Amino acid sequence: MQPRERFITALERGPLTGRVPHFELVFFLTMEAFAKVHPSHRSYHQWLQMEEKERELHRVDMAELYIATAERYEHSAIFLHPNPDSVDETLRLVDLVRERTGDRFFLMRHGDATFSVPDGTSMVEFVYRLADEPEKVKQEAQARVDQALQYAEQLQKRDGLDGVALCSDYCFNSGPFLSPGMFSEFVTPYLTQLVRGYRDMGFYVIKHTDGNIMPIVDQLLEGDPHALHSLDPQAGIDMAEIKRDYGHRVCLIGNVNCGLLDTGTEQEVVESASYALKHGMPGGGYIFSTSNCIYTGMRLSRYELMLDVWRREGNYDA
Repeated sequence: MQPRERFITALERGPLTGRVPHFELVFFLTMEAFAKVHPSHRSYHQWLQMEEKERELHRVDMAELYIATAERYEHSAIFLHPNPDSVDETLRLVDLVRERTGDRFFLMRHGDATFSVPDGTSMVEFVYRLADEPEKVKQEAQARVDQALQYAEQLQKRDGLDGVALCSDYCFNSGPFLSPGMFSEFVTPYLTQLVRGYRDMGFYVIKHTDGNIMPIVDQLLEGDPHALHSLDPQAGIDMAEIKRDYGHRVCLIGNVNCGLLDTGTEQEVVESASYALKHGMPGGGYIFSTSNCIYTGMRLSRYELMLDVWRREGNYDA
């Protein structure tokens, strides 16, 4: 089986032999690994100044960097971040990766439209709006979903993209940014509609959120996403518990403590990776990854240590 097939099998919670699939939402350490700036960190101002021949070189460089990352670190999937972000540039990037790799890798892009935890500059204003003009907020939520699905319909017209990752964060370490009741009013109906809309188009759907999702996890699953990511151990998400309670309903992705990769000891990294594998793998429906991404400033050696554990312990019996 190709990595893409193995990734899809895991998303569908089917049986696998060999190594459990692995990917990361983002691998930002491209300067350290390949001496190249990550596509997301490249300037749009530069893009505007490029001639078309320079833009084509930029597109090719992005595609080849995503492929090199997947090949070096044995990712089964590639989360594409087109830069600039548009339907046309997404399709060009998908085509370039497919031309070079065929159906080897599962390809996805961002596709969330639901309200996430507001940043510090807008949080108070957003909370006031929930109280003062709830119907307007709901109209905005609906418009965002409609726009996202219209965008996806354009992507669907050409084969190549396998799925979407919904990356709006809802939770702090202590719990959701909205109470479960308010979440059910202002987020869940729109998340459910979004997930079902993508599924109806034939896309696989991965729902990402950091933090303590346990008070709202049933709401996250109402639309029937194929997978939940990141299962954040820094927020107390226990892989054994969530596998027991929800592994029969959804593929689970993540749970390796990215904070420990950054600031913990090597032994703590090994223990976190081992725990995720031990409790995530049984019965299938698990994809190995960190509880966030490989972010700028993390030591590449720590990610490589995590992969050593995966290669040693992340293998199903033949």
